[in-house]
Amino acid sequence: MPITKRLFASVVFTAGAASVAHAEQLVVNSYGGPYEQIIMERIIEPFQKMTGISVVYDSVGSASQDYAKIKATRGRPGFDVVVMTASQSLDGCREGLLEKFSAKTVPNLVKLNPAINRIAGECGAVHELQYMSLMWRTDKIKSAPTSWSLLFQPELKGKVILPTFQNIMAANLVQALSVMNGGDLLENVAPGFTAMGKLAKQTVGFEQSSAVMETYIKDGQVWAMPFWNGRAQLLMDSGLPVDYTRPKEGTIPLIATLNVPTGAENKAAAMKFVDFFLEKSSQEAWVTGYKVGSARPDIEVPDSVRARQITTEEDLKKLLLPDLSITATKLPEWGDRWERDVVHAAN
Repeated sequence: MPITKRLFASVVFTAGAASVAHAEQLVVNSYGGPYEQIIMERIIEPFQKMTGISVVYDSVGSASQDYAKIKATRGRPGFDVVVMTASQSLDGCREGLLEKFSAKTVPNLVKLNPAINRIAGECGAVHELQYMSLMWRTDKIKSAPTSWSLLFQPELKGKVILPTFQNIMAANLVQALSVMNGGDLLENVAPGFTAMGKLAKQTVGFEQSSAVMETYIKDGQVWAMPFWNGRAQLLMDSGLPVDYTRPKEGTIPLIATLNVPTGAENKAAAMKFVDFFLEKSSQEAWVTGYKVGSARPDIEVPDSVRARQITTEEDLKKLLLPDLSITATKLPEWGDRWERDVVHAAN
């Protein structure tokens, strides 16, 4: 996942019937920062009021760290629902560490675009879609850019921030730059690493957390950077002089999923939560609140929101779509290469 969760935080939200003795409880592992506030207001509190289930909100760890915990505990990580990505969903399903969903356990699955949900496999329920955008400060860069080449311009030296390889955005940027420079998404990514080595000389540093990355552009230290479009839209809405675009060379979607570990202690409540998140009203609340896309085609949201998000299969076809299972097998090798060819180039 793109946003790193807070190092240590666990908040219990209770409401009405959820506070009675022996109330059913659910542990949800997700993100901190603005994500936490929005999911609490638009998903968790309504869920608690409707079901009487008490939700413990755990914002410890990134998606990759959470999956590592699921693997290390053989499916018993201590949380019942976790927000990860399609890559971890596929890995977890293949390794038997995540529960498979069905129309019986999660009825709202049938309401999702099947082509989009299929990407995440049987163990992932797609609850949002984003894409890696190019974001820039409009008070520093007057002409709206259309290409990733903006990041390489001499006047932006020392005005770019990049993710660490622990943020999937890094691998996605390598893939996008690879295609831009004559390579491909999986087998010939050498052009991407060559380009990243050059880009590393432009950067002020590397940060794993999207929440930390955005502080650089907020204070004007950074003028442009790759960033998830939902978070970019939130910054725009806050009044910050920024904008974002899908570069003409292409970009890669972030397919976010809800997952249930096989050893979850509150599995029935977990399935209820996943289904609730996929409800039409919940998806509408989430899309308008967090400014992301949805795999549910029947949602009703303002055109201004829909225009910049992924909401249809056609939108998805306009993006670069690497095979996520193959990407997952490449990441260890790419991580070593990132340290050697990218981080070293920045020093």
